[in-house]
Amino acid sequence: MSKVLTSGKLNEVISFLISGGKQVVAPVLSGDKYFYCAISDSGEAVFDSAVKSSGSVKEFFFPRHEKICGYCHEGKELVVTDAELFSGEQVIFGVRPCEAASLPILDKVFGWDFQDRFFQMRRERTTVITLACEPDDFCFCTSVGLAPDMELGADAMLIPAGKDNFEVRIFTDKGSAIFDGNLSETKSTSASETESLAATTATTTATTSTATTANVTDKTTDKAVNLPESKFEAAYVQRYLTDNFADEVFDRLSIRCLGCGVCTYVCPTCHCFDIVDEGGAFCGERVKNWDSCQFAFFTHHASGHNPRGNQSARQRNRIQHKFRIYPEKFGHILCTGCGNCARQCSVTLGVLPYVEELEKKAKASNPPYSLHLFDRRAEILDKKTKTIDKG
Repeated sequence: MSKVLTSGKLNEVISFLISGGKQVVAPVLSGDKYFYCAISDSGEAVFDSAVKSSGSVKEFFFPRHEKICGYCHEGKELVVTDAELFSGEQVIFGVRPCEAASLPILDKVFGWDFQDRFFQMRRERTTVITLACEPDDFCFCTSVGLAPDMELGADAMLIPAGKDNFEVRIFTDKGSAIFDGNLSETKSTSASETESLAATTATTTATTSTATTANVTDKTTDKAVNLPESKFEAAYVQRYLTDNFADEVFDRLSIRCLGCGVCTYVCPTCHCFDIVDEGGAFCGERVKNWDSCQFAFFTHHASGHNPRGNQSARQRNRIQHKFRIYPEKFGHILCTGCGNCARQCSVTLGVLPYVEELEKKAKASNPPYSLHLFDRRAEILDKKTKTIDKG
């Protein structure tokens, strides 16, 4: 038996949450683009599996501009006041599963050597309702171990199931509380009644899929669903990056890059920020502002030297961070395959052209690289031990 919610009931749920004082966020049409926005009426929300937001849901957990503290001179004293932590409640509907999957990945860095309570409080007080998505040509979630109905980072998921109906999958108590009393049970919907359902529970199969948008049967609901093509194997990319830091592919492909930084702003996992004081000499605020490794001044020293003086070096750093450094440190690839970077890039670059070429080079190497996500530090330590033994 499946849990089903009608479109009418969904609108009632959203209206009830808004009237109760919760901030409700959903994809909204603005001009000819879609963005995640706070809404005041259920009619503003767009629930379409093919919709790809031009922004990222991360800004509701990691805002573009955020106050850390305030300061003011009072006589000879400097009075510092803490910024208030997020104390409301928010529910985000219609999140793409690849966007939601970024949240547990970001948890690692925001709860690492310093506990960022600004980020953590928003995570604790937010309920995420995903919408199983229909992949487009930019999607590659299956290449990084995810899928269009991945539950990672979600409290509940809506899956289009015929006209004006959604199958609802509940993953957490927070997700259950949102739909409590509004769901009905029905027999599994047949494939012919499913409209462009982009979902699969066979995530491990998705990781190694080589078919171009294959028809797959969801073992839970017996529905024919679509998977994006698996475009590369991340294990090859990670190993090649470790042994080939300054590969020519970065010079060759990065000549297209304009250095605008939009790829990092729309990426759900990019998290660089700057801390600055804004205000006057006597009173002001210390704030966090989004930054980007693709900006020329990101690594510009006061001396005038810039260790990453061109876009090739900046793109190399970005790819190294996402596919080698972050996985070695936290065990997660810093990419969910959402395709936002290329979809919003004015020259349609993104990360995919780089990793596809790096994978090809890894497979063409002699001897070929092992398909194995390895611990480079253990390998280095082993070499040191052997050197000591010889000495």
